Amino acid sequence: MSTFSQRPRLLLSAFVMNTGNHIRGGQWRHPDAQQHRFNELALWTDLAQQLEAAHFDALFLADVVGLYGNHEGSTDSLIRKGLQVPSNDPLVLASALAAVTQNLGLAITSSVIQAHPFTFARQLSTLDHLSGGRVAWNIVTSSLENAHKNFGSSSITEHDQRYDWADEYLEVCYKLWESSWQEGALLTDKESGIFANPSKVHKINHSGQRYSVEGPHLVSPSPQRTPLLFQAGNSTRGTVFAGKHAEAAFVFAPSPDYAQRFSEKLRVQAEAAGRRREDIKLFAGLSFTVGSTQEEAHRLHEAEREYLDVDTVLAHIGGSLGIDLGGLPLDTPLGDIETEGSRGILDAIKASTPGQNPTLEDVARYRTEAQHLVGTPEQIADQLERWQDAGVAGINVINSFLPSSYTDFIDHILPELTRRGLAQTSYAPGTLREKFGESQPYSANPTATFYRTH
Repeated sequence: MSTFSQRPRLLLSAFVMNTGNHIRGGQWRHPDAQQHRFNELALWTDLAQQLEAAHFDALFLADVVGLYGNHEGSTDSLIRKGLQVPSNDPLVLASALAAVTQNLGLAITSSVIQAHPFTFARQLSTLDHLSGGRVAWNIVTSSLENAHKNFGSSSITEHDQRYDWADEYLEVCYKLWESSWQEGALLTDKESGIFANPSKVHKINHSGQRYSVEGPHLVSPSPQRTPLLFQAGNSTRGTVFAGKHAEAAFVFAPSPDYAQRFSEKLRVQAEAAGRRREDIKLFAGLSFTVGSTQEEAHRLHEAEREYLDVDTVLAHIGGSLGIDLGGLPLDTPLGDIETEGSRGILDAIKASTPGQNPTLEDVARYRTEAQHLVGTPEQIADQLERWQDAGVAGINVINSFLPSSYTDFIDHILPELTRRGLAQTSYAPGTLREKFGESQPYSANPTATFYRTH
């Protein structure tokens, strides 16, 4: 075990979704689980305040804007199982959470397909103002065909073209956030009667393949201007996009070795985009079962697994891949498939499987066990050090049960992380970007600063 004081701390985020059935499918049925109360604001405000009292860095709100693909021949089983449906808008929830917290970061997932960039840039700037600069955006391109059909497309847009789309979407947002209002443009001078200096407010006049936006941005510069940017795609094209735009990347990694390989891919792409290798902080999604002894931890884990619905897990992953996995034997091999869905997920499953030709059982194990750590606080902290050594800067803590998964983490695992210097005991001042360890509130990414100086 390394000397505790020599390690940087881990960034900690709670990975949630305003729905009843998120990642670890079926566990809403557990007697202690409260995620069936997802429509109740108090569930979320209480959780946010609990996380802030424990000095978590952020609450990360996942989202999808469509049903996962057919399972057992239709989407009926998805609705029956409550697989991320019904679900509510994370941006609206984040506004409420901003009012009851002071330091907790609020990371919001939004797809480029679901809102015009002019509208979305305005919404995030507003929330960044109202939260005092605590907003992050998890940029996604939507791997669900139903999501694309919900916004006017007849089918899912081809995988790499979705990232071309996202590049232009970000270009519009950067222009609005960074170049529309100069510093000092907002005066609110009561004596002169001048509210803002028009010579420092500019139309952006964007004309591109998908968008035509005159501007100017209707919101004055928020504390961060551009919010802290997450990106969750780990395909080859996704890592190129992350190298250009992301300040943090989120990955479902089946092992520290996979995380290390992915971290190196990100670093290479950051350098290719003219950035430093360390400019992108990698977050790994992990869930936990903790006990006072190893035997107790495994006993608790076995009890939890009684409520895990593997078929829901398969429907979730199959929907992301665009494949109906319903009703097939667990030893069915996936074979060599091409998908316009989430290629990064398929690559990760293959990489974690001997021979790289996974069966449905491998698929289920990938999501339910490979990213689930079981043990005593000391054993789990040892494992998290191995993930950190693999290039992981932060943990996106996946829940089995709300709110007890986080209560258990805070009460049992966090004290050991704190003892080792792996968790913060107070918040740094400033914006979310500064709390993440950056020296200034505004993005230092040259892709963003280019627009700030033009």
